[in-house]
Amino acid sequence: MNQPTKTAQVDSLRVNVYQTRQDMGASAGQAVVDKINALLAEKPTIRMIFAAAPSQNEVLAYLVQSPDVDWSRIDVFHMDEYVGLSENAPQRFGTFLRQHLFDRVNPRTVNLIDSGADNAEQEYTKRLTEAPIDIVCLGIGENGHIAFNDPPVADFDDPAVIKRVQLDDICRQQQVNDGCFPTFDDVPQEALTLTIPTLMAGSALFCVVPGPTKREAVHQMLAGPITTACPASVLRTHPNCTLYVDEASFGNALP
Repeated sequence: MNQPTKTAQVDSLRVNVYQTRQDMGASAGQAVVDKINALLAEKPTIRMIFAAAPSQNEVLAYLVQSPDVDWSRIDVFHMDEYVGLSENAPQRFGTFLRQHLFDRVNPRTVNLIDSGADNAEQEYTKRLTEAPIDIVCLGIGENGHIAFNDPPVADFDDPAVIKRVQLDDICRQQQVNDGCFPTFDDVPQEALTLTIPTLMAGSALFCVVPGPTKREAVHQMLAGPITTACPASVLRTHPNCTLYVDEASFGNALP
């Protein structure tokens, strides 16, 4: 396994920097596999939450090709979903995760957010809170968001488990930059997102953030104050979170 070119600790957050995006993804993927197997050695089933974004492609691909993970003992969830897209829209995050992971490894249960249902928030809250979450695999946005907790709606003490939010313009433009939608106006204005306390309640967090478009967000996350102006900065307070970045996203975030 490729070793990081730099490691650091910022408050409670461990930071691993890799030369390439491929090295970053493989190292993060192996760390997730190791954590899965350690937990499955202790208990019969575990629960995981996944982000759906191109930034996660390398990690998801690594998990798919890892032969020693017993997915039949893993319940999977995801962290956000657009409101207003048709059930079969390719941009739906549930569709993305089915294609990149869930349909290829056959978890014990697949729990998707039905953002078109009247009781979507209550139903997903019920499923998520039946037992603790063991592992969260996440990224951060160009505006520093985690899930769809953009700066205007981020709340470190949010009482909800999942909530409906308005997406800010930077977030919507990122979806165009990522190639998910052809134009800004095609991007939905609303989404359902797990709240920050829900994500932070996971026992182990693996945050994977490649690419030059994330450089400013990584800098603010690591070098700025812990504030909802950069929601990802809260990860510095989690007792068991590791940030995986490549040189392109890390830049000069730390001395």
